[in-house]
Amino acid sequence: MNKSELIEAVAERAELSKAAVNKAIDALTEVITSVISKGNPVALIGFGTFKSVMRAARTGKNPKTGAVLKIAAKSVPKFSAGAGLKAAVAGKKPAAKKTAAAKKPAAKPAAKKPAAKKK
Repeated sequence: MNKSELIEAVAERAELSKAAVNKAIDALTEVITSVISKGNPVALIGFGTFKSVMRAARTGKNPKTGAVLKIAAKSVPKFSAGAGLKAAVAGKKPAAKKTAAAKKPAAKPAAKKPAAKKK
């Protein structure tokens, strides 16, 4: 799927104009690019995380001549897929979210009051 097909699909699903979706997608990519170029990650829960990572210096070979050359270290963008995206691609249903009640620890029993003194 290319950008124009993506714009068309999102516009149809969200019931928005193609122009509005195009602006939104352009803004999204500009913000993600700006944030990760500063070294900060962008996490979209359930979808994935965009971040920049440092690639170490290494040696390589020129495929044409076979000459050994040094490849400098550099920062490169990286995307890590989230659990929801991984499950969708694998054809599985995403894991059910835990309810707020399930996340809270069990309530402590009320402290017993001392027995009333008899006169």
